[in-house]
Amino acid sequence: MIDLPVVSKKEPRTKKPDWLRVKLPTGPDYKRVRNLVDTYNLHTICQSGNCPNMGECWGAGTATFMILGDVCTRSCSFCAVKTGRPPEYDEDEPRRVAEAIRLMEVKHAVITSVNRDELKDRGAEIWYQTVVNVKKESPSTTIETLIPDVRANWEALERMISGGQEVVSHNMETVRALYRKVRPQAKYDRSLEELKRIKDFGKRTKTGFMVGLGETKDQVIETLSDLREVGVDVVTIGQYLQPTKNHLNVEEFVHPDVFEAYRIEGEKMGFDFVESGPLVRSSYHAERHL
Repeated sequence: MIDLPVVSKKEPRTKKPDWLRVKLPTGPDYKRVRNLVDTYNLHTICQSGNCPNMGECWGAGTATFMILGDVCTRSCSFCAVKTGRPPEYDEDEPRRVAEAIRLMEVKHAVITSVNRDELKDRGAEIWYQTVVNVKKESPSTTIETLIPDVRANWEALERMISGGQEVVSHNMETVRALYRKVRPQAKYDRSLEELKRIKDFGKRTKTGFMVGLGETKDQVIETLSDLREVGVDVVTIGQYLQPTKNHLNVEEFVHPDVFEAYRIEGEKMGFDFVESGPLVRSSYHAERHL
């Protein structure tokens, strides 16, 4: 049992506390990024996922690009991305993403995708081509790819992560006990296996998960321990925020002191970097995680 701070008064779940307030997106750099995303008909997880940091990141000239469309084959109960039967993927998308990253002069690019369970290769070829195109157009740009659950298609996984990216991330999203509730089409141990294989491939490995879904502090520590055991280098921990009334309720707004305790405990375990805070998302300050 670890000594974590006890917050005597929980905030009402229907009211966001002061530490979760963010500024509205604004400014010329934000508008420039928005125009590029629209011009090249690109999808970003910043928009699709209702990210609270969009204004800050776009204002700094960075964005997390989402490839393979904006319709996901999964129906995770926390996620704001549309669920359904995706249309055919766009084979020209890798070129357009690479061109936009070049025009944005991005130093560190983050690329993610929806789940494409209906595709035999899980979209691996588009993943590979996107990374290769970005490296060709912007040789000095470093890349993090935030990849989905490949459902144990390890051949597809190898293709996804062999394009030359420096960091490969796959999010756990929650603790073991809440997987059926939060990620009904995923498996905790399968995601751990995916992270282990990414590490064994020689990549810098990263994952993220949310709190405030009803997990206990001991379950968070257990998850950190499991991640360290499979060799994960970087972990992000953030507050779950309910995107719509149809998604899971927020069970608790976790106090910043508890996030800080998780960060300290994770660093004691040996992670290279632990980004832990209420507004932290998997791509937040990603350039630090190299």
